[in-house]
Amino acid sequence: MTTRRRDWPLLTGLSALSAVPTFGGALRVAALSGGAEVTPANERFFAAPVPVLLHIAAAVTFSLLGAFQFAPGFRHRHRAWHRRAGRLLVGCGLMVAATGWWMNATYPLPPGDGPLLMVLRYLFAAGMFVAVAAGFVAVRRRRLHQHRAWMMRGYAIAQGAGTQGVLLSTWMLAVGPTTELSRALLMGAAWTLNLLVAEWLIRRRPGPVTATRPATLAATG
Repeated sequence: MTTRRRDWPLLTGLSALSAVPTFGGALRVAALSGGAEVTPANERFFAAPVPVLLHIAAAVTFSLLGAFQFAPGFRHRHRAWHRRAGRLLVGCGLMVAATGWWMNATYPLPPGDGPLLMVLRYLFAAGMFVAVAAGFVAVRRRRLHQHRAWMMRGYAIAQGAGTQGVLLSTWMLAVGPTTELSRALLMGAAWTLNLLVAEWLIRRRPGPVTATRPATLAATG
């Protein structure tokens, strides 16, 4: 019962953070499918919708479903579900990172973005890809402590969009519109903050754990 009680604050917080990119993604899909007005801010998505649609679908699944992977009570009560969902989430996490690179490499920079933000997107997308891939390799080798640590890092980067929404909104309320530099720094700060929180949580966990089940059944979390 105590573990269940601890699950709800975690699930509520992660779901709330996921709501920002989920809502934004839903608006983007609605605009693309409903024939919204093409503007300088969105014309790149109308010109090439495939990467952004794949990115949204993978990111929403990874952030919302992934929250349950980190709830200890839920994970222990639903081990089979945890493994099955984990396989899906590894694919989604890699897709989020890969489509992030794809969009960054092929889409023209929209108004307000600049070279610094482009570099940051490349770096954190690469970091997420490496983290999720390392998490998958670790669980295949039954190194559960490393698996959880790497998946937490990947999830932290993926949740950067939610933290970015909070920081950018706070900045605009307190200071005003962002500049190209302040926008890049705030978005980079959001990814960095999430990773710092993840590292703090990782260091609070127990030491290495070795799986007793076959590695082929393991997934993510």
